[in-house]
Amino acid sequence: MTLVQAQGLSKRFGDVQALDGFDLTVEPGQIVGLIGPNGSGKTTALKAILGLSRLDGGTIQAFGLDPFKHRPDLMRRTAYIADTGILPRWMRIRDLLAFVASVNPAFDRNRAEAALANTEIRPGKKVGTLSKGMTVQLHLAIVLAVNAELLVLDEPTLGLDILYRQRFYDALLNDYFAEQRAILVTTHEVREIEHILTQVVFIDRGRTRLHLGTDELAASFAKVVANAERSDALRAMNPLSERRSLRGREFIFRDANAQALAECGEVSTPSLPELFTAVMEERR
Repeated sequence: MTLVQAQGLSKRFGDVQALDGFDLTVEPGQIVGLIGPNGSGKTTALKAILGLSRLDGGTIQAFGLDPFKHRPDLMRRTAYIADTGILPRWMRIRDLLAFVASVNPAFDRNRAEAALANTEIRPGKKVGTLSKGMTVQLHLAIVLAVNAELLVLDEPTLGLDILYRQRFYDALLNDYFAEQRAILVTTHEVREIEHILTQVVFIDRGRTRLHLGTDELAASFAKVVANAERSDALRAMNPLSERRSLRGREFIFRDANAQALAECGEVSTPSLPELFTAVMEERR
């Protein structure tokens, strides 16, 4: 069963068109990166998927259900992390874990405690005494201990240093991800998640700019580094982007003639950050 199917989503807040014909599909076994600049519509899209916000137009189903009409059913199969500020500051860690276990049968307290054992967070501490980074770690430990079919993460590593960001994504792959599950993660920090993704969705100004499997990137996109003498020939092939580098001029192409590119310079597959920048620049 398709976990999320969204078509033509639109949502306006006053004069701001937050979503403008946005499309998204999430299947079991996928790790989908919803990537876009700040204000591109990422969080609005997630709220619609989770039934937290009504839409002005379009259709959306999660687990075959209307998220707004069937939100309790949806949330039994979904784990969501966004604002760490919702954690009760007055509660001790051990009491918080006990409370979550009492209200959510899918919560594995032992898994949460094992995750926290690798941090500086102690069970007797109150949430309000934790630093921002430690609060984020606590929230992540709780959410990742929920046995959910769909894990939705909205900028999950904000507030974490680079070491804990790497540990978090390692934990996603090693301890959480499985064929029957899916992960949908939003970020504007492309580089830190490119190695875990199976699907890439670029969003800008509320629209889907690219939706592609990461295994298709090499077949669809090419990066060419060339000297000044060959640059005019490459420009004639309509690149997505062009920029200067220490090695010469760098061009990004989509569905271009591979032989023609190779005759002009050194050809490789662009990194996800390079591709993201190229697609965003093409539309502006």
